[in-house]
Amino acid sequence: MQVQQDRIVRVTPDAAQTPMAAQATRLTGFTLPGMANAHSHAFHRALRGRTQIGEGTFWTWREQMYAAVAGLDPDTYRELATGVFAEMALAGITNVGEFHYVHHAPGGDAYADPNAMGHALIEAARAAGIRITLLDTCYVAGGIRKPVNETQQRFSDGDAEKWATRVEDLRSRYATATDVVVGTAIHSVRAVPVEQLATVAKAAEQWTAPLHVHLSEQRAENDACLDEYHRTPAQLLEQHGALGPRTSAVHATHLSQMDVEILGDSRTSVCMCPTTERDLADGIGGARCAFQAGSPITLGSDSHAVIDLFEEARAVELNERLATERRGHWPAADLLDAATSAGHASLGRSDVGRLAVGQGADFVTVDLDSVRLAGTDPDAAVESVVYAATAADVRHVVIAGRVVVWDGVHQLVDGVSRRLGAAIHALYL
Repeated sequence: MQVQQDRIVRVTPDAAQTPMAAQATRLTGFTLPGMANAHSHAFHRALRGRTQIGEGTFWTWREQMYAAVAGLDPDTYRELATGVFAEMALAGITNVGEFHYVHHAPGGDAYADPNAMGHALIEAARAAGIRITLLDTCYVAGGIRKPVNETQQRFSDGDAEKWATRVEDLRSRYATATDVVVGTAIHSVRAVPVEQLATVAKAAEQWTAPLHVHLSEQRAENDACLDEYHRTPAQLLEQHGALGPRTSAVHATHLSQMDVEILGDSRTSVCMCPTTERDLADGIGGARCAFQAGSPITLGSDSHAVIDLFEEARAVELNERLATERRGHWPAADLLDAATSAGHASLGRSDVGRLAVGQGADFVTVDLDSVRLAGTDPDAAVESVVYAATAADVRHVVIAGRVVVWDGVHQLVDGVSRRLGAAIHALYL
């Protein structure tokens, strides 16, 4: 591949035999497009291992997650997120969709710059060398017809109109940035009152911005929505104009057949986060049914129980095998597409994610000589990588034409492990 600035300008088969090969940078291994982590909460990385003691449910896990929020301010968040995004780069992720809702100081007071926390996340992505779609999230209720609690005050702008005003200012700051997309999100139908859903949807439409939403992750969410509105969350979002090709429904674990058809007919993407969904005991979503109905499938590491999109990709297939007692739901190429081009498109970057002329120069080289991939048949390289590779097998990562990872070492962030450890410990002091 020939790259000029941040774009692929030529793809030449058997390039090793051409005169240009002597001057080329050789990426030894199996090279694929850069991967897109379509759903991330960076600060959840601090919970890894800490939430594995004892029993519980999603709702008890959420209380532990709230405890981690207490240590966040713009400085600690920037430091933590820099380490998390560097870990992603090491895993072959070149673009992250950061679902951002910790907007304000403890007690809900705005920082001097109301977007200080968003700026911190963008600065962290830039320090780690990866692209970011900051999905600024509207979160103004503590549940259906419930006020926000003490921790959730940090998430709330008061109402969706005030949220939109703040996000408009954030968008203006990055209007000419090529490495940043400012998108939008509805946290959930629990966290945005029904009469305010259309405000968020209309803002996303006006800005032509991606719109993401947690959808039907828990049965309790569906039950509460049905009890109050006599509609499922998907039906409610459809009613208020929040679905469509720029929308991603995250999790979509507990859908009715009608919900599947609503999402598919509107071409709403479904973002599967299998390592988090199994970690939180959410359940197994029907990814194949959603895909066949018309929803593109994307992948996210969400709470970062692990950061490994190879694991997320194969888990989509392996989970369906467990649920159906049948193999072979997904061709490996489709799972790779979910981890690459479909994910980038859901983050507002349809110009990234394929090894083709005109695409952004994001690519990842996997070491086929690793103990996991030794003996790979070239004719089954995609299958081998999808079903056997791990993040540890990533050798080189190029993002927007710049080498960010070389021979497994991050070129921009020194001591990623040490930095991550220090940042996480600082949250709990």
